[in-house]
Amino acid sequence: MNKFRIGLIGLGGMVQSHIRWIAAEGRFDVVAVSDVNESALSAVGDQLGIPAERRYADFARLIADPDVDAILSVTPNHVHADIMRACLEAGKPFLGEKPFTRVFEEAPPLLALYEQQPVAGMIGFSYRYTPAFRYARELLREGKLGAVRSFSVQYLQDWGSASRGTPYIWRFNKDITGTGTLGDLGSHMIDLARFLFGEFAELSAQLQTLIPERPDPATGGMVKIEVDDFVSFQARMAGGEVGIFHSSRNAIGSGNQHEVSVYGDAGTLHASTLNPDQLIWIREEAPGQLARTVLDVPARCKVTQYGDFLAMLDGAATDGLPDFMDGYRNQEVLDAVIRSNAEKRTVSLSGEAAEAPAGASLDAQAPQGAAAGS
Repeated sequence: MNKFRIGLIGLGGMVQSHIRWIAAEGRFDVVAVSDVNESALSAVGDQLGIPAERRYADFARLIADPDVDAILSVTPNHVHADIMRACLEAGKPFLGEKPFTRVFEEAPPLLALYEQQPVAGMIGFSYRYTPAFRYARELLREGKLGAVRSFSVQYLQDWGSASRGTPYIWRFNKDITGTGTLGDLGSHMIDLARFLFGEFAELSAQLQTLIPERPDPATGGMVKIEVDDFVSFQARMAGGEVGIFHSSRNAIGSGNQHEVSVYGDAGTLHASTLNPDQLIWIREEAPGQLARTVLDVPARCKVTQYGDFLAMLDGAATDGLPDFMDGYRNQEVLDAVIRSNAEKRTVSLSGEAAEAPAGASLDAQAPQGAAAGS
């Protein structure tokens, strides 16, 4: 089978994992790399044997390279929109990081461009590839729980806790990230809900900054934190299900705890990243008699993100692949959470999503240039 020549943008902390994942598929060749960090560009370029003429400081030049078939972008939030725009303009398929954009105002111009000239795009909602979540989706579609009434989703980490002494890094910089925990972890919660249940109808939210200052390693001083450490919201889905969402990077003991519980008339399902190959199924076998079963996830639900990326590039995108529109709809919900918190009200998702200011374009957003690695 043919191989795809990949241009890799963003050579920071996560890139080695992505390099391993694409190597495991056997059908990708990384032929060009880009980053603003010269040492990262040199190190990863040497590691992958990339010739000097295909080590780009400017990601736009990499995207325009005719010998690059598709783009893999592993960058911080503030360049997501510019990279997607360049891919759309060049007609290059891509896999980009979540959240879709830094702020919602960057998203409508991308949608307009996509509608004019669609390009195969995939957004990195990687937890769609947690086997337990995929099996839960299958069981829900089969009606295993009967009518679903409610659900809860949480995504907890502990690296931002006060006891960790976590310094000021780019994930706390509002100019780079737009939001904190909301865009980082909350976008995954939103995507999981959409993956399982469909679209959001309305929500009511709360955001909090739990640790107001963090030490800056560069200056030794303290920096005021302007992004959220904690997010919670409740939502009603378009199908009538109601859900509770909770996320924090300050939950000691939770290294990477993303999970969902679904409550239906015929029972309960629980799935978690802590046990990705099994589900817990609870139901009444007789009035007043509960049965609890651990279900092993079947092999058919063990799909990889890069396997799906290959399917998309082959022109055979699979059911459930997180595409361009999944990214856009996710950003609409993120924006609704922000507005609900700011305005202290319930926000409807049925056509009320914020629109870009008159005359807004991506030219007014983050400057063009090379991406720093994430």
